[in-house]
Amino acid sequence: MQDLTIDELYEEFEDLPDWDERCDYLIDLGFNLPELPAEAKIEENRVHGCQSNVWLVADIKNSTPPTVEFLANSDAVIVNGLIAVIAALYSGKTPQEIIAIDAQDVFKKLGLERHLSPQRRNGLYSMVQRVRELAVQAEAQS
Repeated sequence: MQDLTIDELYEEFEDLPDWDERCDYLIDLGFNLPELPAEAKIEENRVHGCQSNVWLVADIKNSTPPTVEFLANSDAVIVNGLIAVIAALYSGKTPQEIIAIDAQDVFKKLGLERHLSPQRRNGLYSMVQRVRELAVQAEAQS
């Protein structure tokens, strides 16, 4: 989804002194997400547990080893920013690497655990769960 790495995201967040600026940065990231094709916005691709509508799909690259790219969109601007975080964390990794990532640790380091509302946090973890499910499916296919 994005060419942003999680390390670059850490650096950006460190340079922003307060949550309001970090939130604005997340919203800006969301505006730069590629658009999910309309035909992908179907119930099968919807992430359940999110306050807003989120659709997420995986594209398994036939590399050696196979890697997974994620494409997702939401109807909420801040959630699109969180999708950019998910992409930085997971896209381009192997299914095994995806499954091994401790997302909660990353979210704590970024301050998302502390600053997101409980509903947004639940939605974020619902996206993580969907990514992990898709990684398990991709691993089973390889």
